Parts: sequence; structure tokens; C-alpha cells
Amino acid sequence: MALLAVPITNIPAQSAPTTSAASALEKIAVKGRAAKTGYERSAFSDGWGDIGSCTVRNYILKRDLKLITYRGNCVVDTGVLVDPYSGKTINFKYGVGTSLAVQIDHVVALSDAWQKGAQKLDSSARYKLYNDPLNLMAVDGPTNSSKGDSDAASWLPPNKGYRCAYVARQIAVKVRYKLWVTLAEKEAMQRVLASCPKQKLPTS
Repeated sequence: MALLAVPITNIPAQSAPTTSAASALEKIAVKGRAAKTGYERSAFSDGWGDIGSCTVRNYILKRDLKLITYRGNCVVDTGVLVDPYSGKTINFKYGVGTSLAVQIDHVVALSDAWQKGAQKLDSSARYKLYNDPLNLMAVDGPTNSSKGDSDAASWLPPNKGYRCAYVARQIAVKVRYKLWVTLAEKEAMQRVLASCPKQKLPTS
């Protein structure tokens, strides 16, 4: 299904920055997975939207990388990523065969979102979920590939020091878009947050 590319505006209201991830998790509905029937990435977006004059991809690279150089005014040419998932430092270089070293991850995978409420969202809300910086992070490509469409019950970042922030971001996305969690997913999140009960929800 083709969707019209539009600027990313009117993203659903942010959670209050004082909200703890643990308390927000308790307010998320717990259900089983819905069928994956009908899922396609194009049901969310045919590609990156724009934030200002830049694509969302370049916006995220500019947000998450350091020591950046540009091609023109917007396209990130080189940079350095301290990968939150693995803890590795990665040199990014724009181009075929090099740029895949750094990928833009949907923190709540699109397939997972589809099976937990996104199929009930209208096309505008799904487009925003696809392009929302809250749900996007620049990360190590191979590590992101190992994640696939897993939820917290089946995959957590190898870098244990980032797991609290990772789970909190997933919760924030699910709150923002009114998605649910499975029981196994909730229990996995609770185990992570037990070591960081004051972890706050991110808002951007």
C-alpha cells in the first residue's frame, strides 16, 4: 500500500518526563500476539519521511553520531558511532558496502508492532510510528540484524549497561502508540527494570 510522504508532524503526545518506565509498563495492556497476516513494511511507510529539510535517516545519524562530516547540507558522509547495543565504536562512511555498518533500528520492530496493535492504527499513525525518532536509533548493523523483529522476551542488547534504557524506550513507544505487550515480554521488561526502578521514559 503506497503512502504519501509527508513531514513528520503531530506525533502523539509525549509521556511526561517524570514517568518511570516501570510504572508506565503497568498501564500497558497485556495480550497475546495477533496474526501477522497482512504485514508489510509498506503498510507503515514506503521509505523515510522528512524532518525539516533532511530525511529521517540523516536526522537520526546526525543525532546519534559524533565527528560528523556532510555531503551538502544534510547527507551524513562520515561519523563515529558509539553503539549502544554492543558498546563498540564504529566508523561510519556513506556508500554502498560501507553504510550498512551502521543501521537505523526500529526499537519496537515493525512486525512486532503490527502484531500488537499497529494493524488497528490508521495509515497516518503507522507512518508516524515508522518515522518517529523516539522509535529510531543508529546502531551496529550486524547486532541489529541479530535482533530481527524480536521483542524484549527474545532479544536484549548484548551491552547489559544499555538494557534499562532500551526497555524504557520500547515502553515509551508502546505507550505513545497504544500498543500492547505479551505476558512473556512484560515479565522480561520487569526483570530488566528491577535493577533500575527509577529509569525514566525517554521523550525523544
